[in-house]
Amino acid sequence: MVQRSQLFLLLVFIIFSAIAAETENQDYVALLSLKSIWQNTPPSWVGPDPCGKGWEGIGCTNSRVTSIMLSSIGLTGSLSGDFVMLSELQTLDLSYNKGLTGPIPRSIGNLKKLLNLILVGCSFSGPIPDTIGSLKQLLYLSLNSNHFSGQIPPSIGNLSSLLWLDLTDNQLNGPIPISDGITPGLDMLLNARHLLLDGNQLTGSIPSTLGLVQTLEVLRIDRNALSGPVPSNFNNLSNLNQMFLSNNKLTGPLPNLTGMIFLSYVRDISNNTFDGSDAPPWLPTLQSLTTLIMESTQLQGQFPVALFSLPLLQTVVLKKNQLNGSLVIGTSHSNQLKLIDLQFNSISDLEGKEAYNGTLKLEDNPICGVKGNLNSYCTVSLSNASYSTQKVDCEPVPCSSDQISSPYCRCAYPYTGSLFFEALSFSDLGNNTYYIILEESLMRSFHSHQLPVDSISLTLSNPIKASSEYLEVKLKVFPYGQVCFNLTGIYSIGFMLSNQTFKPPPPFGPFYFIGDKYEKYTESKKSSRSSIVIEVVVGGSILLLVILLAGVYVLHTKKRAKRAIEHTSHFSAQLDQSNKGGSVIKVKGVGWFSLKELEKYTNHFSVANEIGSGGYGKVYQGSLPTGQLIAIKRAKKESMQGGLEFKTEIELLSRVHHKNLVSLMGFCFEKGEQIVVYEYVSNGSLKDSLSGKSGIRLDWMRRLRVALGAARGLAYLHEFANPPIIHKDIKSNNILLDESLNAKVSDFGLSKPIDDNEGSHVTTQVKGTMGYMDPEYYMTHKLTEKSDVYSFGVLMLELLTARKPIEHGKYIVREVQETMDKTKDLYNLHEFLDPAIGLGTTLKGLEKFVDLAMRCVKEPGFDRPMMVEVVKEIENIMELAGVNPDANSTSTSASYEETSKGNSSYPGYPYR
Repeated sequence: MVQRSQLFLLLVFIIFSAIAAETENQDYVALLSLKSIWQNTPPSWVGPDPCGKGWEGIGCTNSRVTSIMLSSIGLTGSLSGDFVMLSELQTLDLSYNKGLTGPIPRSIGNLKKLLNLILVGCSFSGPIPDTIGSLKQLLYLSLNSNHFSGQIPPSIGNLSSLLWLDLTDNQLNGPIPISDGITPGLDMLLNARHLLLDGNQLTGSIPSTLGLVQTLEVLRIDRNALSGPVPSNFNNLSNLNQMFLSNNKLTGPLPNLTGMIFLSYVRDISNNTFDGSDAPPWLPTLQSLTTLIMESTQLQGQFPVALFSLPLLQTVVLKKNQLNGSLVIGTSHSNQLKLIDLQFNSISDLEGKEAYNGTLKLEDNPICGVKGNLNSYCTVSLSNASYSTQKVDCEPVPCSSDQISSPYCRCAYPYTGSLFFEALSFSDLGNNTYYIILEESLMRSFHSHQLPVDSISLTLSNPIKASSEYLEVKLKVFPYGQVCFNLTGIYSIGFMLSNQTFKPPPPFGPFYFIGDKYEKYTESKKSSRSSIVIEVVVGGSILLLVILLAGVYVLHTKKRAKRAIEHTSHFSAQLDQSNKGGSVIKVKGVGWFSLKELEKYTNHFSVANEIGSGGYGKVYQGSLPTGQLIAIKRAKKESMQGGLEFKTEIELLSRVHHKNLVSLMGFCFEKGEQIVVYEYVSNGSLKDSLSGKSGIRLDWMRRLRVALGAARGLAYLHEFANPPIIHKDIKSNNILLDESLNAKVSDFGLSKPIDDNEGSHVTTQVKGTMGYMDPEYYMTHKLTEKSDVYSFGVLMLELLTARKPIEHGKYIVREVQETMDKTKDLYNLHEFLDPAIGLGTTLKGLEKFVDLAMRCVKEPGFDRPMMVEVVKEIENIMELAGVNPDANSTSTSASYEETSKGNSSYPGYPYR
């Protein structure tokens, strides 16, 4: 009996020692302090081990608390000064909890490892503590939609790593702080991409030193009380694509925006008191402009007709000015122009209206007093357009009173909230196509982050939107495979939207999200609190079970390895039969996956995990137990390759390793399946970006880098693979872009190795994609490395034009050949060039790029360059343009949002 008691006490000691090691005591004490002052904390917050017992919303690394994500659960209370004890905390997201009040404690400045501080849509008040300036690693600081007052702490300027500062919709006052050599200021945020200070009570002038923050892409200081002139050096903000200065008290001349080559949305100067002047001559130079809103800005004189020729222009609102004379629309306007609003001006005549099919508003102009058929232009009708997500082809089912039917006719409790879009580059708010695009983009984002989302629903009613208002879209997010979300699902969805990981597709612009309280969540199983004896006994049992499982795991691992070897041998034997004595499969460094494993990683190949499809079958996103994302290509039964071809693809990929080639991770050849497992490449295909589907805009320098990366990958296959490999299917769909927009060549299903005894070519059945295919190969069936060069030349033209190789029966190679004129600017190819490339800017090296592309598509293969030559020439073009070919690639794209540093929960820099 004594021995049993001693053994029991020893077991108790072991269990409690293990518990003490699980979570640092100081972290546990800090969380208990929060729990004691907060109401509505998660029911799972019980037990002595937050890291080991599944406290929802708490993330840990090496037994230390590194994240607290508790959005939309109705928390009430305040922040405890005991936060200082969470010394390893990296992410704090308490967004959409209106019941959180009081000030932010000064001790928050001691959380030196904090990367993300996100308190969107709460009710915090008081001054923002200046100790926030001590958080030197902070990347995202989002305190918008609270009740903060006082001045902006100058110490925020010390946050040298900060990418995102959002203080929108508070009660902040005083001037925008700037540095003076002793005191820091916001002009020291030299890595900032987004600076959002709108909707406060800021006073004083706009600091000219903000023009030194040349990384800025979005600047919002509208809806304040700022005065004085706009600094003249703001035209140096060449990366800016969204600028808002409206609804202030600004004076002086209209700002000159000539240098803002990526500026797409100008709502910058409406409702100020600028000096009266003619329409500025720099307006037609903004080649990226989609929306121009300059309401009540004292504009006078003749309307600038040249403005209509901007290639991307969709919306022009210049109402409440003093523009006069004749409005000439003509035939030279952009095909995308949908709205011209010149209400309350002095327009006396209208010419060329027959050539314009969009909306024209001329109410309260002298022309409206002239007899004629102008009623449609002079009578403003309010839009009653609305949108609601339609149900798919399913049979509606009755739901209980508090449940809602999803678009798939499934009753559930959705997570709800509102998306507020601050800038839209389209005027037809009743066009349902835009909202369908938004739905698809949101679903892709939810699925790419492995969130348990079944479907979403968008709703808006009467979207009448003034230039100073946001467009509100109601969002419902339905759970996957269950009636309601668990808390972890809610936190993850809230964090994705509050942290701005989701990037809305064009033509939607910056946004913010306010989530509703979610009450119908699934509770996690609570830990037993019956007695300490039961916990000890259970703990002891678990300890013994762990020991047993460790032994079982070792045996299982050995058996699995043996089974993999047997399976590979069986696979090789099958290939031998089909190949009549062919060689054994050689897949060094590549894993074999069972079909059961891949079903688990893809949720049984669910539609929600599907990320692509083609004639071969479908591609699914999956996740390994380690959390690593993978792409799984599963062949359709009717399109499966022969065993030899499948073996060849695996062997080829297992031998090649280059940063510009997609890496093979493994394969599955089981139960009649042919499945290849690749690394996951996060930003989709080049085709998606060129078509606008991905929302990633590629400027000229970015396209050069993509071309260089793809060329380097091909050159490696041709020159350094052993034996050399011909890809055989180079096209924009097979060039993938990673998180830094580096190009990776993918899909080696048609690739062919060239053995030494085969000479310089392979005689093979013609396969490939029309439009990219080498005509010489098509005619002779002789496949050479120059066949890839031809396809690459077509790809180069696609990079320039964003057009498909064959479109409306016209072949891009022939069209360019017949149109180009080397004696004219840009070789006379203006009509072919993609406007998003940066037309209106200096496209250094473009002519040389065209020359190289046309050499690649020469009819006789021997006239085409080798891929190593192509690589060298693209490098020379980039150096001519003043760009280092080997520099970090993310900095040159105006609309690409770079990946955040550190261990953020989601990849991708936010866009708002």
